[in-house]
Amino acid sequence: MQKIISTIIPVYNEEKNIPLINSELLNVFSTLPYDYEIIFVNDGSKDNSQQIINDFIKKNKKTKSIEFSRNFGKEMATTAGLNHCKGDCAILIDADLQHPVEIIPKFIMDWEKGFDVVIGIRKSSKSDTFIKTFGSKLFYKIMSKISDTEIAPNSTDFRLIDRKVIDAFNQCTEKTRITRGLIAWLGFKRSFVEFEANERAHGKASYSTIKLIKLALSSFVAMSLFPLKIAGYLGIFITLLSGVIGVFIFIEDFLLKDPLNMGFSWPAMLALLNMFLIGIILSCLGLIALYIGSISREVSNRPMYVVRNKNI
Repeated sequence: MQKIISTIIPVYNEEKNIPLINSELLNVFSTLPYDYEIIFVNDGSKDNSQQIINDFIKKNKKTKSIEFSRNFGKEMATTAGLNHCKGDCAILIDADLQHPVEIIPKFIMDWEKGFDVVIGIRKSSKSDTFIKTFGSKLFYKIMSKISDTEIAPNSTDFRLIDRKVIDAFNQCTEKTRITRGLIAWLGFKRSFVEFEANERAHGKASYSTIKLIKLALSSFVAMSLFPLKIAGYLGIFITLLSGVIGVFIFIEDFLLKDPLNMGFSWPAMLALLNMFLIGIILSCLGLIALYIGSISREVSNRPMYVVRNKNI
């Protein structure tokens, strides 16, 4: 019996790219000795993406779709695909053709060698701006320092995961999630395949700089407690610093009678100290608010996504 390979493609306003990615995937699978299914997850697209997907479904029973009731985000679209796929393994790939489908056979070769997760590592991208490239390097550097889970630098969502990994992933229920972080947390035997990202075929990336920053912050909160601990570290630091400054002022002003002629004004010092401490307190409250927001989303127990229609 042939093994089944599921391909999961999150879609948001990709009407011009869907025919291209579908055609390229069909060409690749026609050369491989595996059965397959192609699952498009329509993340609340506002263009004709769903109609185009439906046309492909009529032509090929191995093409399937999940349509969300609204835009829930790429992470939820990927989650829905993994929740519904039936393959012995699943390949996650973007619809914009920046992930080169021609390296899929390399993914499968590593999988057949016994690797449970085969991760695409982006060497470079023809369409990345300096800000995005710098931000990506900074993100992975920070994550490597604060997270208990090792995430490979420049790793992407373009990857193959074995059925046992899919089943373990589907047991994860948190609402604030980053797919690659959860898969890294699960562990399993991993291999890496480097690639050079293509330029986006059509349209503009749905992930703006603001969305990427929000995703990075969510990742820090979801994958590490270090930001929350910063509040405690800052509290200790400020307490020690304030104590040292207080002792210095006491000795300089009261015991030594201001030999340095610094002329400390108590109202000025108090005002400056209050402003400094209030700023630190507000910063700490902001960090704590991130975690409270995450807890709120978890305990509300809303579904991660809502399916409007599906053809699975």
